[in-house]
Amino acid sequence: MSTLRYSIVDVFTDRPFTGNPLAIVFDAEALAAEQMQAIAREFNLSETIFVLPPTTPQATYRARIFTPGTELPFAGHPTVGCAVTLVRDGVVKGPDVVQECGAGLIAVQVDDVHGAATVTGGEPTAGPELDPGPLLESIGLTRADYVGPAPRRAGCGLEFTFLSVTEEAVARLRLLRPVDNLSVFHWDAERRLAHVRVLVPDVGVAEDPATGSAALGFGVWLVSSGLAAGDGLTRYEIAQGLEMHRPSALHCSVTASGGVAVSATVAGHAVPIASGEMIVPPFVG
Repeated sequence: MSTLRYSIVDVFTDRPFTGNPLAIVFDAEALAAEQMQAIAREFNLSETIFVLPPTTPQATYRARIFTPGTELPFAGHPTVGCAVTLVRDGVVKGPDVVQECGAGLIAVQVDDVHGAATVTGGEPTAGPELDPGPLLESIGLTRADYVGPAPRRAGCGLEFTFLSVTEEAVARLRLLRPVDNLSVFHWDAERRLAHVRVLVPDVGVAEDPATGSAALGFGVWLVSSGLAAGDGLTRYEIAQGLEMHRPSALHCSVTASGGVAVSATVAGHAVPIASGEMIVPPFVG
């Protein structure tokens, strides 16, 4: 019976059993997408990443990323966790690696000594301002909980809608209606710290304990909203997963020029938790 090697790591934390757990499946080039989806459902984590040979000489490895419900073009915590694990295991050489994925080529700098990595996101995108009313209603909040600036979609390879509310409202929100990649947060401008909850039920994950792709997009939102420098580098921190008892720390930066975000980074640790072998699920074509 054919088997596959896998590892489990906790990402965006330096302590086991906190952060965001990730399954990494190695040598996955023989798997069809249907089999990858079946494995992701079996692990039932927010994401499972599959390691494949690159298709371009610019890439160190290729990856496909699945939630329990769908495939994603890019995600932050799988990118950090996979890169740290591949360098730690000696599969690839660091510190600079390039991940090929659905969003293109993603640059990752691995700190093997500390078991951490910094991911540079794809091209920043930002949409127009949105009405906060329907978003607030979908999570059981009111206009009194809203603090602005206006919500908008933004991202660096995967877009999210960003909604700014009071600190108390972050802990109190509850999902009442389906939302599409919604990041709800309170921004502490003095500390450059956001207390964040990310809701992604449309991809089979009610709430994510640490979301690197949303952390990248948050920097784009900060620039678009005038809360980060319009020229040069702004650093910021994200605390996520507190309400899920999976505290996570994401260390971020955004660089802007002429009032427009041009790049963003997210960094964090990855802690090994488990490893083993699993059988290959059947293919049903």
